[in-house]
Amino acid sequence: MGVPERGPAVTGSWEQAAVWASVSRVGPYFAVRTGPAGAEPPAGFRPMREFYGEGPASPLGVRIGQAARQLGTREPRVAASVVHLGLAARLWSVALGAAALGGIVPDLHPDRVHWSMPAQGPLDLWLPYDTAPAGGSLVEGLRQAVAVDNLAPLAAAVRSVAPVAERLLDGNAASALVGAGRVLAADPTARHTGAADRAEALVRALLDTPPLHGTGRITAADRPLALRRSSCCLYYRVPGGGVCGDCVFDRPPGRRP
Repeated sequence: MGVPERGPAVTGSWEQAAVWASVSRVGPYFAVRTGPAGAEPPAGFRPMREFYGEGPASPLGVRIGQAARQLGTREPRVAASVVHLGLAARLWSVALGAAALGGIVPDLHPDRVHWSMPAQGPLDLWLPYDTAPAGGSLVEGLRQAVAVDNLAPLAAAVRSVAPVAERLLDGNAASALVGAGRVLAADPTARHTGAADRAEALVRALLDTPPLHGTGRITAADRPLALRRSSCCLYYRVPGGGVCGDCVFDRPPGRRP
């Protein structure tokens, strides 16, 4: 399975609107609001960079505190990991969906992407139509747009709120990426158009690049896409929680079979 390159140039507003409509249709983690270059974001949306502010009083810190109360945990690191995993899934879904369905890499720079906090569900996102810098491969474009531009400052912000291991967060990022690929693999339109295969090829290539390299063991290319992590997201420490399907543990540590 070859790694797809960038598709034909998608420059017109109607072309990009069509790509984003296709991506958003996949599911809530893929949905994104968009506008032409130079447009103002909707009322209430703020630059993503603000979300990556550090400390408990930052928007991220507030989100982690809310999650801790909802999950019923007194361990900030557990809530921080759960929030990080959800945000990583949100970012990878948007980027991978655009690459697989439209052959483009969205410009997800934190100064350009804007966010709004819904009452429930994933973070609302808005971004202008402009795609990421021209040239280069889809894999490198995705790595830059998500892992470098967003997940690196997000990890620093998370660790300013709670003591979460850096490699655990890398494992979360890998798990979120594979999860996005599996959603696309199950989408009828993505399967019919070949986007599901393109997504899988991109996922496998990204897992072989830093910082995701070594975060787990991926299934062979002739088997359905799945990951066995080399770390744990700590969800088993949530009251009533257990191990995830890709966890390094077969059962919650400290519990007998």
